[in-house]
Amino acid sequence: MVVALVVSVRPRQWSKNLFVFAGLIFSHKLFTEDAGRAVAAFVIFCALSGVVYLLNDVVDRERDRAHPLKRLRPIASGALSPRAAVVAAVALGTTGLGGASALGRPFFLVAVTYVVLLALYSVWLKHVVLVDVLTVASGFVLRAVAGALAVDVEISGWLLICTILIALFLALGKRRHEYLTLDTAAARHRPVLAEYSASLLDQMIAVVTASTVTAYALYTMSPDTVAKFGTGLLPATLPFALYGIFRYLYLLYRRQLGGNPSELFLSDRALLVNACLWIVAVVAIIYGARR
Repeated sequence: MVVALVVSVRPRQWSKNLFVFAGLIFSHKLFTEDAGRAVAAFVIFCALSGVVYLLNDVVDRERDRAHPLKRLRPIASGALSPRAAVVAAVALGTTGLGGASALGRPFFLVAVTYVVLLALYSVWLKHVVLVDVLTVASGFVLRAVAGALAVDVEISGWLLICTILIALFLALGKRRHEYLTLDTAAARHRPVLAEYSASLLDQMIAVVTASTVTAYALYTMSPDTVAKFGTGLLPATLPFALYGIFRYLYLLYRRQLGGNPSELFLSDRALLVNACLWIVAVVAIIYGARR
């Protein structure tokens, strides 16, 4: 049962929680004692996201059994009972929120909001067209906001805009992959997919893609950004952002991948290397300019 429980909290999905480090990196605090608080925030959100995954799998266990891959999940397959999953979720949630309270009231409130919002998503919001992808994107924004609060830095409007746009980009790509891969069974597995179409999803992906690139480009060239970091070199990181987006679109449209963006990020070497190079470039430019 222990193995089934570990699989159910989906450790491979924890890469999504790396968004909590955005505030730390872009506030010149990466090499300070606040890094420890950011790591604590990351661990807490890994626990809380595990709670959400357990609850989601309990609610969706019947639909998951009709999915070619999700039927292998521990709860859907019967390897982990719904009762055991709920008990584990309560224990994990209590521990995670207890840790969140230690990082301050604002962080705790965001953590609670995250759990409540994603719980509502599991039982209701994922069945509401458009609201489903906006809720997923909001989960990423809450991670970024919590990370900023953990290290006590101002929450940048640019941070929120870029986060929600990239999250929407990934969420819409996932919906498109599900819609086309499941074909006629799509609505049975996820009823809201009946409200979408391939052309509608393509149009929304195109809008969000253009918006994401534009927002990031404007952020790197903003006078406020230049003044904050003391350098105008951040536009040099734009090629990495462009390659990452274009690579994901290639995998989505040409390789029919994208059903699980976080696992795709970890399994596709080109995406992973590009992300690492982007991080190295950003850190080198931001922190190198202060010397």
